[in-house]
Amino acid sequence: QVQLVESGGGLVQAGGSLTLSCAVSGRTFSSDVVGWFRQAPGKARDFVALIRRSTSNFNYANYEDSVKGRFTISRDNASNTVYLQMNSLKPEDTAVYYCAAARAFSRLAADFGSWGQGTQVTVSL
Repeated sequence: QVQLVESGGGLVQAGGSLTLSCAVSGRTFSSDVVGWFRQAPGKARDFVALIRRSTSNFNYANYEDSVKGRFTISRDNASNTVYLQMNSLKPEDTAVYYCAAARAFSRLAADFGSWGQGTQVTVSL
C-alpha cells in the first residue's frame, strides 16, 4: 500500500506560478509511476502529467498537451517527493489537483491505484 499527500495549492493570478508537492510513502518509490490529475467542478478527473524512473539517472516525463511548456514534473527519490511546477497559469487550470501512483505507465486515472486527498488550485483573472 502506498500513501500520497499533496501540498502547495492556493490562489494565484493568471500568469503566475505555483509548485505542488506530493509526498509518497509506504512502498518502493523509485519503481512507481507517479501522476498528477485534476478535476474541475462538474468535470471528469483528467490527466495532467506523469513521471517514471527509467534509469538511475533519468526520469521519463509525459504531459497532457494543454500544459506542455508550462508545467514541469520532477521527482526526488531521496525524499520520495514528486513536484509539479506550474507556470503561466490560466483560469482554465483551476481545479483540485491529485497525485496518484501506479505500477506501470498509463495516462488513465483508472490505472492508478493509490491517490492523495487533493489540493485546490484557483487561478483568477
